[in-house]
Formats: sequence, structure tokens, C-alpha cells
Amino acid sequence: MRTKGRIVVFLFVLACSTPALANEEHDSLLFHAFLFEGDYGQSDGRPTGSWDLDGWIGGDYNKLWLKSEGESNNNKMEQAEFWAMYSRNIATFWDAQIGIRHDVTPTSETYAVLGFGGLAPYFFDTEAHLFISQSGDVSIRLREENDFLITQRLIIQPYLEANFFAQKVDKQERSVGLAYGEAGLLTRYEITRKFAPYIDLRYERKFGETATIAKSNGEDIGSFIVAVGLRLMF
Repeated sequence: MRTKGRIVVFLFVLACSTPALANEEHDSLLFHAFLFEGDYGQSDGRPTGSWDLDGWIGGDYNKLWLKSEGESNNNKMEQAEFWAMYSRNIATFWDAQIGIRHDVTPTSETYAVLGFGGLAPYFFDTEAHLFISQSGDVSIRLREENDFLITQRLIIQPYLEANFFAQKVDKQERSVGLAYGEAGLLTRYEITRKFAPYIDLRYERKFGETATIAKSNGEDIGSFIVAVGLRLMF
């Protein structure tokens, strides 16, 4: 009876530990997925361009997440950001993230990053990040996007981004509250899953006192951008 009892206990422990061991073994394998989008277009008759790199290296539960994005207007670099974050899966389709972000322009600044990313109901790809700059300034960025299939290859992707500040940041000419944001519609044609040309129509706008500051500097508070680009997955 003792032998049978030991066998039952052993089988029970093995059954409970096997999924955990399988998950640990699977997470020890390294995978990667990166998405790059680069485009060129016009904004109020001026040339404009942008890039967006987003991807990760790791397993199902632990990843190194890398991001970079930037934008030029009238052949002048207006924005350039580089991110590196540790990303941990905390629920189905959701990761918690912590790391750093460094801006090269419009001002050189480094931020601590806290946030999460994942898939909200109705397949909305969601990102929410809080930034604390080396100067102690606090800001938040929210982004939502979704894919709608017109055909198996033709896809439209509406998106929305909003940036909030907890205090006025003079060197960046940002005010408290909603400072700036953008809304757009990206239409791509997937020649293959990894190779897709696209057309991007978006509207960028400053809000509140940030818009007032821009007006006093003779700048536009809003602009429409039409661009053509290429999307690559690797």
C-alpha cells in the first residue's frame, strides 16, 4: 500500500509540474518579431517623412521590447525616440513593461518608462505608457489601433494617439493636460504577410495652452499629412 501511495503522489506531482516545466522550457527558447514602417509624403506643401520600428526578442513570458519612432518636416528632424523595455506577460494578450526611452530631438532627454500593451476587446491593439523624465516631468501616452480586412490582402487600420502632461514643460513647449495627438487611417496591401506598401492619411494637432504657444511662435496647430510607405515584418 505504501508503494502504491508513493506512486500516486509521484504521478500527481508530475502532472502538476509538467505544464510549468513545459512553459519554462518553451520560454527559454528565443523568438523575435519586428515590424518596420517608413513613409514619405506632404504636409501643407512641405515634404515630410516618418519611421516606426516596434518589436521584441524573447519567449512567451519574458521579452526585451525595442521601439524607435521619428518624424521629419521640411527636411528637418522634429522627433526621434528610442526605447528599450523589459516586457512580462501578466494575462492573456497583455504585457506589463518597464524600461527607458531616450529622445534625441526636439530636446535630448531620457525617461523612465512604465506601462502595458496588449489586445483590448474587439481586437483593439492598445498601448499605455507613463514617462518620468530625468528632470522629473511626468507624461502619459495612449495609443489605439485596429485592423479591418477589406479582402485577405487589402487592410485598413484606423489609429489614435494622445499625449498628456502632468505639468508645463517649457523646454518642450508643452502645457498641462492633453498637449498633442494624432488620428489617422493607414491602408495597406499585403503582397505577402511580411511585405506591404501602404498609404497613410493622418491629422496631427496641438491642444490647449500648447496650441496657444505654437500660435505665438507662428506655427500651425494642426496639419494633414498624406504619405506613401512600406511595411516590413521580420
